Amino acid sequence: MDEKIHKKLSVLFFTWCNEQPESLNELPSSGSNRKYFRITGNSYSAIGAYNDNKTENQAFIRLCRHFSEKGMNVPEVFLVSEDCQSYLLDDLGDTLLFDKLAAIRQKNGISDEFLGYYQKMLDDLIQFQMIAGKSVDFSWCYPVPEFDQQAYLWDLNYFKYNFLKPLQIPFDEYLLENDFKAFSAMLMKTDNKYFAYRDFQARNVMLKAGKLFYIDFQGGRRGPLHYDLASLLFQARADLPFDIRENLLDYYLGKIEKIEPESIIHFRHHYYLFALIRVLQTLGAYGFRGLFEKKQHFIQSIPKAIENVKWLLESDKIPSNLTELKKCLEFLTTDKAVEKTFTTVLNVEINSFSYKRGIPVDLSGNGGGFVFDCRGLPNPGRYEEYKKLTGLDVQVATYLQGFAEVSEFIENAFQMVQGSIKVYTARSFSSLMVSFGCTGGQHRSVYCAGKLAQKLQNHAGIKLVVKHREQEKI
Repeated sequence: MDEKIHKKLSVLFFTWCNEQPESLNELPSSGSNRKYFRITGNSYSAIGAYNDNKTENQAFIRLCRHFSEKGMNVPEVFLVSEDCQSYLLDDLGDTLLFDKLAAIRQKNGISDEFLGYYQKMLDDLIQFQMIAGKSVDFSWCYPVPEFDQQAYLWDLNYFKYNFLKPLQIPFDEYLLENDFKAFSAMLMKTDNKYFAYRDFQARNVMLKAGKLFYIDFQGGRRGPLHYDLASLLFQARADLPFDIRENLLDYYLGKIEKIEPESIIHFRHHYYLFALIRVLQTLGAYGFRGLFEKKQHFIQSIPKAIENVKWLLESDKIPSNLTELKKCLEFLTTDKAVEKTFTTVLNVEINSFSYKRGIPVDLSGNGGGFVFDCRGLPNPGRYEEYKKLTGLDVQVATYLQGFAEVSEFIENAFQMVQGSIKVYTARSFSSLMVSFGCTGGQHRSVYCAGKLAQKLQNHAGIKLVVKHREQEKI
């Protein structure tokens, strides 16, 4: 971790609660350059945020405090640094609503409980858009105060430059630009007087003590109702059945009609236009984060986003006058070479670590994987001749190989991990994390991690990375 960030957040935490941090652990990042850390002291904990973009920080902090005053469930802002590069937030835990929904769906399918969470999100969305959002000062918003035609063109060009061009999908640039202008003009015909959250989806909702809490609205601005609804219902990784999306659309329209009857006039026609631009913007993001930054979990989401494109095409939801854009999308959904680009390689990360420093953080965003405790195995570190060696040294390996329980331990771990690899590759998952821990992270964990890597080195469809965390400090 950057020592400068560590120091800034430590000072901020002490100023807030008069306690020195006992731990300061970085949390997995998603699609932004902001860094988040869980900071704990003797009796207090908080989430520390660092971002050198002060204007973006100010937008989030002001919106956060505004929504909190209006009774919305958003994180409390405890303290902000003088330079506005770092701030402390309420610790909402680790449970994303997205993960909760996935667990419910795996166990019970699209159940009443599952739909209940979506309906609650829609209820809260309406509060953000039409009630609490009414009194937002849009001059706070970053990077622009409202959705204008240029903002839509940015999204469309994001798709063109980060997705169409890298994949070499053929198009006439002049004709496509004309379609983009016509498309963005259609979007501007909607009423632009509401608060648009900008990235309203289940990954930006935390579940704590049975309540939903909303995060990551720093990109909010004045805009139409349709964009956020499309963001939620067309979230690629949520993979909602299309009939369920239509039912939830009906639920939403029934609610907003009671607040503002005129808001539903021509709503459906415009809604599918916003579903399209949201899907295209998402593909641009997946292209940038996946194809350029090589983050596999974004690449993994691309086929689901393309399924959204297919549905919009087959349901005749894309205006017929957008001929060049339709041609691009039809090519994208039918060309096998494009589909092959998204074949996922499973990245298997094998770590050794010391329990004194805690279990390694899974920076892939998947929340962790296997953790094997090696402290029950014979410990070469108890003997003087091995104290300065590690599990990578022949002498330590020879010592551990002399115990049947060590080989049995590694074989059991191998069988478990191999079973998951089979399932993960079949389901096109992008990452699996395996960690071996011991007291000092020097002998047993290092040896076991290396032996497992040897057993997996010729396994098809995976890419191995081995990290010996405590040895990398030396």
